[in-house]
Amino acid sequence: MTSEANLSVPKLFDFSNHVALVTGGATGLGEMAAQGFVQNGARVIIASRKRSELEKTAARLNALGPGKCDIVVADLKDKAGCDALVAEVKKMTDRITVLMNNSGASWGAPYHDFPEGGWDKVYALNVKAMFYTTAGLEPLLLKGATADNPSRVINIASMAGISTVDVTSADGGLAAPGNGTYSYGPSKAACIHLSKVTASKLMPQHITVNCVCPGVFPSRMTDFGLKNHAENLLVGQPSGRWGKPEDLAGLILFLSSAGGAHMTGGVFEIDGGATLSNWGAVRHRPRETKI
Repeated sequence: MTSEANLSVPKLFDFSNHVALVTGGATGLGEMAAQGFVQNGARVIIASRKRSELEKTAARLNALGPGKCDIVVADLKDKAGCDALVAEVKKMTDRITVLMNNSGASWGAPYHDFPEGGWDKVYALNVKAMFYTTAGLEPLLLKGATADNPSRVINIASMAGISTVDVTSADGGLAAPGNGTYSYGPSKAACIHLSKVTASKLMPQHITVNCVCPGVFPSRMTDFGLKNHAENLLVGQPSGRWGKPEDLAGLILFLSSAGGAHMTGGVFEIDGGATLSNWGAVRHRPRETKI
């Protein structure tokens, strides 16, 4: 088989035939992924709630080329919103080769005064919307999918869905001091599990499902922390930095490429080793006293 295979980079990483839908694609991680697709010749549809942000991002990406970026306004807060997105996308294309479920929300509040809405909103967008969007777009993902060239679903979870440390912010971080994002981590853990279950269901139909767990990246969700408590967040990074567009886009492109065609149910951690090493805690561990 090896003697007959074309293992060149242009063959393994050819995105010119891709049609990708990226929810939450106007800003943050979604914009990073969308740019990666466009700059490598794919057609991308970005979805978000705010038309002005979509138009601004699409104009920037179309100026970069050589791919193309289209937009669709969508609010995935409930099943009706997911169904509306699916209906609009079906008007724009008859096939999707990559679905990146990236829309998400977080909520910070004190532990003993955490509102019920902080659970409902976060779970609706971070878990339920992924399910309904993927199920609704299945006919478009099936179009042209084969064992050698499957369609891809990439769900964006978070390292918060893996880490089990107390998320109460003492000195300020991704939430204000004394607050915590208590519903966010559990919702992302649910996203990871949903991804694995969906991977089992869809692989026989030639659709792979993988999950990406970013650590700290510049985005609207981390904007508060990076603006107000950047030093506290940086202490927890063994690399001395947080994620960059190249880090995220590179992984998304790999999972969407011929090189990633036989991978499904994977959970990809992309936090520079911060969670694995527990770097922040190690840095602040009291020095041993010699007696």
